[in-house]
Amino acid sequence: YSGPGSQQVANSWDNGNGIWFEMLAQKGYIIACVDGRGTGYKGAKFKKVTYMNLGKYEIEDQIAAAKWFGNQSYIDKSRIGIFGWSFGGYMASLAMTKGADVFKAGIAVAPVTNWRYYDSVYTERFLRTPQENPDGYDKNSPTEYANLLKGKFLLIHGTADDNVHFQNSMEFSEALIQNKKQFEFMAYPDKNHGIYGGQTRPQLYQKMTDFILENL
Repeated sequence: YSGPGSQQVANSWDNGNGIWFEMLAQKGYIIACVDGRGTGYKGAKFKKVTYMNLGKYEIEDQIAAAKWFGNQSYIDKSRIGIFGWSFGGYMASLAMTKGADVFKAGIAVAPVTNWRYYDSVYTERFLRTPQENPDGYDKNSPTEYANLLKGKFLLIHGTADDNVHFQNSMEFSEALIQNKKQFEFMAYPDKNHGIYGGQTRPQLYQKMTDFILENL
């Protein structure tokens, strides 16, 4: 995930995606979660280093972690993938572009791809305004690196997302298309940031599972 002040690695089991991760592990995949710079509970300096550069150090740490795993004897480094939702989807999008030489496949669900489209009360706390810090916005946008995509990429978004506007994925898709990149896109009609309702979640997780089995 890697969002500011967050924590995913803890001495407890995750009741959400943890069940899905367990299923993937049973199929032979090694699942790893890394709280890099910018996340919480490791001191103020560790958390605040991303100020004015949201995304820069977070993705560097995800790429570094993937490289470390790739150097272990029990890992096939040609089959490293990444999955993320929301800020995690932002990380997955950056990983598949800036980390294209490391990640073979990635799934980004409801990702931020342009911080100009996100809530100002959140974004400006970490990046200030676009006028004050244009580089902080532009240089940390996956859209700026669409030309670097190499691996298999699945982009997913609900059209009625009430948190990360659907326009994020539309703009990123257009950048990928204009760079002649092949990727998969799944839009969920009238679904919000959680992408649920009826048979939506079973279909979504089957889609992601099939993508992983086919590409990793």
